[in-house]
Amino acid sequence: MGLKLIELTKEYEEKLGEMIDEWKYDQEVNHTNRSPWAIFKNDYHDFDKYLAELSIKEPKDGKVPDSVFFLLDDETDRLLGAVNIRHCLNDYLLQHGGHIGDGIRPSERRKGYATKMIALALEECRKLGIDKVLIVCDKDNIGSAKSIIKNGGVLENEITGEDGEIEQRYWITLKQEA
Repeated sequence: MGLKLIELTKEYEEKLGEMIDEWKYDQEVNHTNRSPWAIFKNDYHDFDKYLAELSIKEPKDGKVPDSVFFLLDDETDRLLGAVNIRHCLNDYLLQHGGHIGDGIRPSERRKGYATKMIALALEECRKLGIDKVLIVCDKDNIGSAKSIIKNGGVLENEITGEDGEIEQRYWITLKQEA
């Protein structure tokens, strides 16, 4: 199976809609979270606006520059998930958000895709010159924690989030390529 991160283009409009609708339905029925938030912040039905506002190019309103990528299975031509990479951390992200926010669509979870997607996201972080990456997940999200640890994540600490949930903060040190 060929997995890769892509930037969204018009070519994937229908596939994005299928994935977002599946995610929203699952959230309503099973009360799962919607992560990464970046792919849900705008209505994909206005696709041109969605694309234009997907990533933050310039810091504003307390937001940092970021990039959003989608995990594509080359063989099935299906979007499996998404990852939001923040290029730097502000005070809030240093505590609660980290450099990477990611998620796998509900029908594709527990298949190892998150681990692979994080590995690919770490390569993007390396390209951005980030050598130490923070990833945060809820303590009860065992699958996320496992994916982070498999990619070299070291637990620094646990803190109480704004919603009262315990959050785990993991750091991954990227080895520089020779």
